[in-house]
Amino acid sequence: MRFNNKIRKVLTVVSILSFCIMSAQNASFEKTQSFFPNSDVLAKENIVWGYLNVPENWDHPKGKKIKVAVSVVKSTSKKATRNAVVFIQGGPGAAGIQNMGYWIRHPLRKKNDIVLLDIRGTGFSEPRLCPDLGKEFMKILAKNQSEEDDEKQKSIAALSCKQDILNKNIDVSGYHSFAVSKDLHELKKQLGYRIWNVYGVSYGTHMAQVYVSEYPDDIKALLLDSSISNIATYYTKNTSNYISSLSKVFEKCLSNNDCNKEYPNLENVYYKVIEDLEREPITVSVDKKVIDSEEFTYNAEDFKIAIQQALYHKKLIEIVPLLIYQFRDRNKKALGNLVQAFSSLLNMDYGMYYCVSCNETLPMNNISEYKQDVMKYKKIRGGVSFYKSDYKVCEKWNLNRKDTLTSLDYSKLENLSFPVLVLSGEYDPITPAENAEKTAKSFYNGHSIMAPSYGHAPSFTKIGAKFTAAFFNHPYQESRLDMFDNQKELSFVSGVTINSGISSIGNSLSELNLIFLSPLMIALMVMIAFIFTYIVKLVRKKYSATQDKIIRISSAITSIIGITGLVILLLALIKVAGQNYFVLAFGLPDDFNYVFNLLLIFGILLVITLLYFILQLKKINNRSIVFSVLFSNLLLITYLFYWGIL
Repeated sequence: MRFNNKIRKVLTVVSILSFCIMSAQNASFEKTQSFFPNSDVLAKENIVWGYLNVPENWDHPKGKKIKVAVSVVKSTSKKATRNAVVFIQGGPGAAGIQNMGYWIRHPLRKKNDIVLLDIRGTGFSEPRLCPDLGKEFMKILAKNQSEEDDEKQKSIAALSCKQDILNKNIDVSGYHSFAVSKDLHELKKQLGYRIWNVYGVSYGTHMAQVYVSEYPDDIKALLLDSSISNIATYYTKNTSNYISSLSKVFEKCLSNNDCNKEYPNLENVYYKVIEDLEREPITVSVDKKVIDSEEFTYNAEDFKIAIQQALYHKKLIEIVPLLIYQFRDRNKKALGNLVQAFSSLLNMDYGMYYCVSCNETLPMNNISEYKQDVMKYKKIRGGVSFYKSDYKVCEKWNLNRKDTLTSLDYSKLENLSFPVLVLSGEYDPITPAENAEKTAKSFYNGHSIMAPSYGHAPSFTKIGAKFTAAFFNHPYQESRLDMFDNQKELSFVSGVTINSGISSIGNSLSELNLIFLSPLMIALMVMIAFIFTYIVKLVRKKYSATQDKIIRISSAITSIIGITGLVILLLALIKVAGQNYFVLAFGLPDDFNYVFNLLLIFGILLVITLLYFILQLKKINNRSIVFSVLFSNLLLITYLFYWGIL
């Protein structure tokens, strides 16, 4: 008996060594240059850039290799550390490295390396799977057509994407959560970490759960933000989750005097907008850089997904009542500014999205259960087709599929001993707070925390970043559990003066196009020089002719008011952006109405001054200098008209 036990132990050791040798042969890590070669800021940071070379299909480890892009943001601690946090982005299909600017300032860096990766098929990884499919979906959303036509065209675009993948000899069966978990396991070894912390957000929480179930010895601590508690209900309860979140906004507004006064009957208005848009959609103008046709038509389905997406972010939640009323009032200019937000929603790699969703998610979610859930809410008229259409797409995507994937066995999580913290947002419309409670119960040492007033992914906030660092630095302490309790409550935006030009000027300044802005800058310098020069000359009584005095005094006053109005406008933009950036898509709070009045006075004075200049042209000395100042004022007002401020 003892002899048999010894043989078994020897065989176990041999099998483990064999696996390690095979793994070493199957995976490797190669350093490379920065993925952002033009960034001077990142060039100063201690970041390791590289590719993890792994089998495309782990069931055929000797087959074709792919490259998984990796960035290791090294700890800023002066002490040597082997602590690391690996971040798993959601989607599925969103890249993890793209938002590098966020991570270099993250408090996690004080004591941890931060390991970022673009999961296979996404971002800087090679190959990419259909990086332009999101743009095709944007074109489909922009059209004024039925839900059925949307689904049909979406399916055609997705199948074209899949065919393109197959034409490139890419094995679609190799792109799923279990493959990602193997990638993570190999990455940990290649980077030299014995164990590490795992941080997953949104769909990345499902991938993280798959990973820790397969390789529990890799894990020191686990943080799941906005978690999927059961992949089999991720789609079927989509409508309930959305309406539950939105109902909280309706209730909150109703109990708030200011909100209820400015946006009365908010819930009824929401459903009335759906009815109105079904009868008569709204077509708005958009920048050609967003949509080639330069038009986007909001129908009822677009409205529903716009509100649903607004519930993801606390600051957006605060403008939901305003947004609903802007749709009710059919404010085309303000709604046109939202289209760019739509385009950012579709920035994921949808090839990876469908490889994952059609393989491991949609087959687990029964369409009849989805429809039963939708029927509970008849006023929403069919749920949110943006998600429902995935059933149709995956039905086509999975035709002739030969591979079968193993789904996550949640019972594997029950006995895992490492600390697990599951974070959720009160208003999250896709992975609600009850998900966190259920997920935490799946683990032996799991705890859940709900962040009041927040939406999806609350760890991606200022307090959330501190919370995340506190957990991973001291995963067994409970003093951090109340960090969200003292955060400000929702403050619904009210009293906004609608002015689409605010968004336009904000976009111009954020782009900082010097070619576009340089004439304005020169004009302002001319105006400032004129003000100082001619005020001094007027004080010293250099001008005797009445006409010279009047035109110079008038030009100086006009220039002062124009420059003052522009400066105050810019300061207002900065202040409002610091409070709630999304308000600028619609205008400015009523407190800044005096800015618009000041700029209007500037315009009136400029017209009067120009008329006087024309009428007294022959009697004015140094006309060319005066004209250059007036022309500078004209440039300023031209910019204001171009932006739509006036």
